Amino acid sequence: MRILKVVPKENFRLHILADDGQIGVFDVQPYLHSDAFSPLRDLGEFKRIHNRHYFIEWDCGADLSADTIEAHWELTSSGRNNLPVEVSAPNAGV
Repeated sequence: MRILKVVPKENFRLHILADDGQIGVFDVQPYLHSDAFSPLRDLGEFKRIHNRHYFIEWDCGADLSADTIEAHWELTSSGRNNLPVEVSAPNAGV
């Protein structure tokens, strides 16, 4: 899977658009207990996310691979015609 867009949300979830048109939500909360992800408990830090397409990373050094995301996300849609506004907008994501 290649990540086209990623939008961090207030509830420590990531809304993600994949290159195959699938859209899903990945919950980062279970990871916040580990040392590497603990800085992300600060919502400001959580929102400073970088999309590297085959993984995402934060300024603190925490990262998640596209494979991990794909294995654990909750699919919400599987077609490009159903893109949420915040993901389909030209400047959305990071």
